[in-house]
Amino acid sequence: MERVLSSDLAAHVGELVTIQGWLHRQRRLANVSFLVLRDRAGLAQVVLAEPVELLPETVLEVRGRVVTEPQLEVHDAQVAVLAQPAEQAPLELHRPQPKEIHTPKLVGAATEGGANVFRVDYFGRDAFLAQSPQLYKQAMVGVFERVYEVGPAFRAEPHDTGRHLSEFTSLDAELGFIRDHRDVMTVTEACVLAMLEATGPIPVVHFEDVRSGDEPDLSPEDERRICAEHGELVFVEGFPTAKRAFYTHPDPDRPAWSRGFDLLYRGTEIVSGAQRLHRYDDYLTALRARGLDPASFAGYLQAFRYGMPPHGGFAIGLPRLVAQATGLGNLRETTLFPRDRSRLTP
Repeated sequence: MERVLSSDLAAHVGELVTIQGWLHRQRRLANVSFLVLRDRAGLAQVVLAEPVELLPETVLEVRGRVVTEPQLEVHDAQVAVLAQPAEQAPLELHRPQPKEIHTPKLVGAATEGGANVFRVDYFGRDAFLAQSPQLYKQAMVGVFERVYEVGPAFRAEPHDTGRHLSEFTSLDAELGFIRDHRDVMTVTEACVLAMLEATGPIPVVHFEDVRSGDEPDLSPEDERRICAEHGELVFVEGFPTAKRAFYTHPDPDRPAWSRGFDLLYRGTEIVSGAQRLHRYDDYLTALRARGLDPASFAGYLQAFRYGMPPHGGFAIGLPRLVAQATGLGNLRETTLFPRDRSRLTP
């Protein structure tokens, strides 16, 4: 059953619906209990015959029938917990509105891990230029449910090719209450097709079926070959979990393969995305499995202690998209003041 937003309940009176959101408030009377569910569109009241013991901000899925008497409510409700806060939230959240966010570009730790970061002196301490807004946009899903950002990203990749820049503009989006990475791919497809004024659907292939030999990633030659075989735009899903970022959700049926994906366009990757982990304990397990200290990610992990919905997102490298759409062979031609290994002026 497809999810219905709180703002659309009036169009489904008398019908069974599924709503998803955060437990905003709850009230108990002598013979009935009320839950107020918050989603990105507003609030919905749910009527329960039996009380439930849940912390505020618990992430819920509710199935029930929409009625209008005595007011617009969901009755005969069945409640499923999607994620529980690890503890009481330190403050009470009120009705949020989805919006564009702007996140810091000077950060205290590398976002993606690895050595491809620019280290800077921050008042005598080490800091880094942000590789992406990943950790911040995930945290904001817990408040606004859907967020996006258009801003700079920095990668200290030692490449002198026509497809790499050290500073580029990235379009990042993150969305909550997804079923899996395919929901993220649906939004990605709609965005890219609209930007290119193209038509879909975009074919989807699994990494295991299109890789070369036992390589854990796709080479530029692989990307060109896949597009030549499958079309101008192609989704590749199911990259090896061990080679994706620690926050990438594995496939529950085949944990060695992830719920991560790339979108190839005319032989070049232009989008990377995935379903993320959303439960606090799963993050602790994933970090320790990779030899990473959870204490180093304390600020990031704190958001997951208080109830985060299943979520995922994607990032579009805008210079690559423009270069491929216009037939330019070098990203430097898409950027007003390009930055690469040798260029810091003008």
